[in-house]
Amino acid sequence: MNNHDPKITGTWNDDPMHFLRPKGMGRRSFLQVGMVAGLGLTLGDFFRMTARADIKNYESKEGKAKSIIHIFLPGGMAHQESWDPKPYAPVEYRGPLGTVATKVDGLLFSQNLAKTAQVADKITVCRSMTHGEAAHERGTHNMFTGYRPSPALSYPSFGSVISHEFGPRKNLPPYVCIPGMPNEFAGTGYLSSAYGPFSLGSDPADAGFQVKDLVLPGGMSAERFSKSQTMLKSVDAHFRNLEKSDALDAMDTFYQRAYGLLSSAEAREAFNMKAEPDALKDAYGRNAAGQRMMLARRLVESGVRMVSLTFGGWDHHDNIAGAINGQMPPFDQAFAMLITDLAQRGLLDSTLVVVSSEFGRTPKINATAGRDHWPKVFSVVLAGGGIKQGYVYGSSDATASEPDEKPLTVEDFATTIYHQLGIVADKELMAPGDRPIEIVDGGQVLKDLIA
Repeated sequence: MNNHDPKITGTWNDDPMHFLRPKGMGRRSFLQVGMVAGLGLTLGDFFRMTARADIKNYESKEGKAKSIIHIFLPGGMAHQESWDPKPYAPVEYRGPLGTVATKVDGLLFSQNLAKTAQVADKITVCRSMTHGEAAHERGTHNMFTGYRPSPALSYPSFGSVISHEFGPRKNLPPYVCIPGMPNEFAGTGYLSSAYGPFSLGSDPADAGFQVKDLVLPGGMSAERFSKSQTMLKSVDAHFRNLEKSDALDAMDTFYQRAYGLLSSAEAREAFNMKAEPDALKDAYGRNAAGQRMMLARRLVESGVRMVSLTFGGWDHHDNIAGAINGQMPPFDQAFAMLITDLAQRGLLDSTLVVVSSEFGRTPKINATAGRDHWPKVFSVVLAGGGIKQGYVYGSSDATASEPDEKPLTVEDFATTIYHQLGIVADKELMAPGDRPIEIVDGGQVLKDLIA
């Protein structure tokens, strides 16, 4: 390559990405380009983070779980119509649905979890999750950060803490959201924006799904791309103000990595859903639940540390039977297949799978045949990553109104998840003003959950 081409600025030696910038565009301005619709990070943001990972000595060491898939069911899924049915309660508490037996003796699920019932011997159901936040936003904050909301400080999500503690693996984003950043509490909080999620911006269930940042312009070879000034045409030209982020350091490193991701066959392959067999797509379900969970498996298999995905809307104040009958079967099929697929590939032991919602629903069916918000007790599910299999942790009382045994707090839930990943939850991170803040304040590792 001609290092002194008069049509471009600089040389390879003083700026390894100079050939990708139009004449007159400075390095700082170039970093502000590359944001495509729906992505949580610009390429500059993401590769500033990867550069930092190279030079920082991380105190955390990988635990039993090398990756985590967090499946969040927004709206507040009813525990009575899912993981904790009460078939012997009065009808106004029991609700309209029946039950199904599972592979674990004596354990019942609601009728629409028939496929998951067949993998119940590989999961743990926690029936005593509890907190005090009955508003969607506040409950969601709890389940994404391990903290109650505070007007004084914005807390980082699990994914951003994982990104901060471990950095990237195999040159892939450490934290990916499917299909996009699900809520404001899935972000970086007081941490640098460099630790935010890489959001797809499109749904893997859509025909023609692709991640635009990983697609070269049509007909362009990698070799031609590497010598061209048309990188800016491979992504939407969208400028962001990076001055509010932390200082632009290790610039050459993340210039090279930004180009590396765009030109990397490995990175493109991680998101390549076309590589999955049709039979497996059918097994997961050709719908949002199925294809999102299949992509999540593909990403953790490739090296992504945390995948956060959402499915459905579970705020069923009215006609809960009809709503659950419509939404639960696709979830049931996809989740059961995810657990089976991870196990068959030898990935379940190293992948922690979490299913949660922001709260549960009221013990009694209301006047419109639905249930209202209820944070006093609800259910979450854990699988893999060193968690017990075929186990029930805690219980709710006879009417699913409050915990009966082993209440599971948000702090203990978060601390145990971090422990399985190798992160010490009472480690202090630095918030603005050089304030040390514990990753989780006051939680305990629940050894009864660990295999």
